[in-house]
Amino acid sequence: MTRVSLSYRRRLLGAAAAGAALWLGPSSGWAQASTPITRPIPSSGEALPVVGLGSWITFNVGNDPVARDRCTGVMREFFAAGGTLIDSSPMYGSSQEVIGEGLARLGATGRVFAADKVWISSGAGGRPQIEESRRRWGVPRFALLQVHNLLAWQEHLPTLFALKAAGELRYVGITTSEGRRHREFIDVMARHPIDFVQLSYSLQEREVEERILPLARDRGIAVLANRPFQEGALLRRLGRHPLPAWAAEIDCTSWAQVALKFIVSHPAITCAIPATSRVDHVRENMAAARGRLPDPALRRRMIAAVEKL
Repeated sequence: MTRVSLSYRRRLLGAAAAGAALWLGPSSGWAQASTPITRPIPSSGEALPVVGLGSWITFNVGNDPVARDRCTGVMREFFAAGGTLIDSSPMYGSSQEVIGEGLARLGATGRVFAADKVWISSGAGGRPQIEESRRRWGVPRFALLQVHNLLAWQEHLPTLFALKAAGELRYVGITTSEGRRHREFIDVMARHPIDFVQLSYSLQEREVEERILPLARDRGIAVLANRPFQEGALLRRLGRHPLPAWAAEIDCTSWAQVALKFIVSHPAITCAIPATSRVDHVRENMAAARGRLPDPALRRRMIAAVEKL
């Protein structure tokens, strides 16, 4: 697998940390107020907006037409704000079909950075599941496929690398959540030429700062941060307190934006993927991809402030 040089990756990451925004802008017909902050994918240099869109629970709405319309509205606002990466999984019920319907209605199949997963215990079942997922999304190919929670990763990674070599996939990754199987996760990161990892990271869930995030930087691996709000528990706790004065220093008007800017200001994080079914929330989340980001000193203040609450 071809990789950019370590020095080149460091230059890319340094530029991103300084707030570089190299995104290629919307296609005609899509309004956008300003360009979001981006980070480069280390293995390619491709720029990715630092806030994406998750679909766990929020897009699993079955055949409810009102709920599906609402999800399409979320996607419309997400794209209009400059977002590109949407993440899903076969594990997420009807989410893939709901995403596919929204992409078709919005004419956005060529605009999305489609990130999905393989989640099946049978190695032989990987390719059929991937094809079914692609059909549900309605995209010609996925940008990123990840082995979900390391399930049968020994069988699935060779399949994903073969798809990438054949030009049917751009990036290969692995995922975990809620701190599970970190030792095995680190081993896969160290031994295999993956492009992405996805993991849980938030103001209150920072275990990955110790070994996984430094390893991702050293290995040139992009990082997606899931559960940025701990499925809402973090925001419910923070929401009982007034927004601190220092939030204005990083252009935040809500606790959600504070939580997201803490995540994406870490130099190893490529993109945070909050999930929502509300247009006002996706608008609020995407605002965190603009304006100033906290420096290391402010990040320490943020941690201390939250720990005191």
